[in-house]
Amino acid sequence: MQPSSPESLNCDHLPNQRWYIFPQQSELAQQLADTLGIIPLVTQVLINRGIETPEQAEAFLTPESQVLPSPLEEFKDLEKSVELLENAINQGDKIAICGDYDADGMTSTALLMRSLSTLGANVNYAIPSRMKEGYGINTRIVEEFHQEDVKIILTVDNGISAYQPIARAKELGLIVIITDHHDLPEKLPPADAILNPKLLPLLSPYRGLAGVGVAYVLAICLSQKLGKMQGLVNPLLELFTLGTIADLAPLVGVNRRWLKRGLKLIPYSQITGIQALIQVAGVSTGYQVKSEEQPENSLPSTNNKTLKPDDIGFRLGPRINAIGRLADPQIVIELLTTENMGIALERAMQCEQINQQRQLLCEEIQQEAIAWIESENIDLKQERVLVVVQPEWHHGVIGIVASRLVERYGVPVFIGTYEQPEDDTESPKIVRGSARGIAEFDIFKALEYCQDLLGKFGGHKAAGGFSFPTENLDQIRARLSEFAHQCLELEHLKPLIKIDVQADLSEINFNLYDQINQLHPCGIENNAPTFWTPNVRIVQQKVVGKGHIKLTLTQDKYSHTQLTALPTINCMAWRWADYFPLPHCLDIAYQLKENSWNGQTNIELELVGARLPESPEIPHHQVNKSAEFDYNDKQYSCSLSYVGNTQELKIRNQKGEVLAIKKGQRFGLLGKSRQDAQTVDVSQPVFYNLIQAAVRALEDNQKE
Repeated sequence: MQPSSPESLNCDHLPNQRWYIFPQQSELAQQLADTLGIIPLVTQVLINRGIETPEQAEAFLTPESQVLPSPLEEFKDLEKSVELLENAINQGDKIAICGDYDADGMTSTALLMRSLSTLGANVNYAIPSRMKEGYGINTRIVEEFHQEDVKIILTVDNGISAYQPIARAKELGLIVIITDHHDLPEKLPPADAILNPKLLPLLSPYRGLAGVGVAYVLAICLSQKLGKMQGLVNPLLELFTLGTIADLAPLVGVNRRWLKRGLKLIPYSQITGIQALIQVAGVSTGYQVKSEEQPENSLPSTNNKTLKPDDIGFRLGPRINAIGRLADPQIVIELLTTENMGIALERAMQCEQINQQRQLLCEEIQQEAIAWIESENIDLKQERVLVVVQPEWHHGVIGIVASRLVERYGVPVFIGTYEQPEDDTESPKIVRGSARGIAEFDIFKALEYCQDLLGKFGGHKAAGGFSFPTENLDQIRARLSEFAHQCLELEHLKPLIKIDVQADLSEINFNLYDQINQLHPCGIENNAPTFWTPNVRIVQQKVVGKGHIKLTLTQDKYSHTQLTALPTINCMAWRWADYFPLPHCLDIAYQLKENSWNGQTNIELELVGARLPESPEIPHHQVNKSAEFDYNDKQYSCSLSYVGNTQELKIRNQKGEVLAIKKGQRFGLLGKSRQDAQTVDVSQPVFYNLIQAAVRALEDNQKE
């Protein structure tokens, strides 16, 4: 009975995770379920989100029912901003938008370009170079605007920390309106008007707006003031939806309210570029983009398709973001502002090609980073932070790799590459990089802790960017480790999986999925519901695509008369190929996904966590029973009895060796006597499958 299956050697090779399962409030969940007509699994999810009364649930599930304060009352400089832009439009003054090169900044720029152009403004834009200039408006852009006789500078998704460039603009006599959502500096820049949700009260429904959300508020209020709303609101709402999700903004407050509308609009988009992007990305919407031969007034399909945030976050958003990382943001601005389908398809194809290049770069850098980390034999329990710096890495994508390394190793990651300072070939190279953190670690505070060793740095709790002289690398690595020891305990050094509620696989159906849909849009601060199921059996598994595992799962259920296996369900484990093959029996954590293929739609699981089960399940009712059975062409006998108050299953082979396992325990004893027995992990497939065969034999024997 000694384990010999190669699969048993792989049992501990699972993602290094820690699970947090929300405390279950069954009575309250049932009360809410009875009141709302929703199954308790879903009301438990609501409780986990802080929604504990029918009134709170009503506000969350139907946000349109809530009365919003006017944004003019919330943003103190909004009315002034509208007046300044109205005057500029009436006088024909030049307005210049300064955007940013990420998805939020590019969609914000496109939103204001579309709206201001439609409203009759003389408007243009500029976006700084990611590689040469970095984030935000700078003095060069300000002075070029002045030379071009610009009268108003309008920043989007940047500007709140740009004191010197804004001061220079005021010296030159320009009007400056800042629209931004980033954290406030100690000293605000001397702009004529500042629109930033961080200036609002904490409980304001507008507090969570991304840069594109602030631009949307400004554009809508301006169009209302000018009385030119028709045909403008829906396209702007689409751009708001695209940018908000791609920027990982919190999906609460007005973000949740407006996204529920926007996600219904995008499948039938009025924006030519979004139609083209959907077509190129292969997002299923039930809507066919019009060809040149179709009549201009032809209607879209009547399919009432609503996109999920994941459709944007994983399909459309990356194709836009890839441009800002590797190419010219003008491609995206043209994509989202053109009315010509030929140009839109051309720009969408550029997004597709550059995103493929981005994927290859990310994969290449990720593998090189992992190889370096493994070769260095870094003691993460001692270091508690990863600092990875290598030459010839593309700065535009290393932030994505940092996120993947956090997912893999469970510690904060600072990743960088060597670069020559701009326009200074004589100076030594610097290290420029990105950082990503975990819940208990503040990236910005960590960078502040090293500020005497850094050049430039910025960011927030979860992410940041930095540069420093190459000779400071060892000192920075030591300083970051020192900071990590101040805030990270050893138990923090595993990726955290937050789990809402336990479910049986038999409960996974369209009714549950449809009720979960009422919780959408899900994302930051409204995570998609995560379920867990113990003792799941893997029927089939194989590696597919670029390092994913496709699984077929079932769950054995016991009754007083028989053991039955539930119907199987499909499951995907994205980027889990390193853990293949998975043990045949697992506790799994997962989210639900809808999969449509060949005209059929099924509910499937998306694996987010896995761990070995505490023990195989042994039925309660078997007492002092015995049976004989064959397993793998060998004969065994088994018995089930009580040792004290605990059930114990014994399995004996023809050599007289006995495997003894008590109910509820993961470890059993194997040997010819208890005195010389060795302790074994019975969740290993070689033991687990043998135990299941014994249980079946006991069940069959009882029926006879």
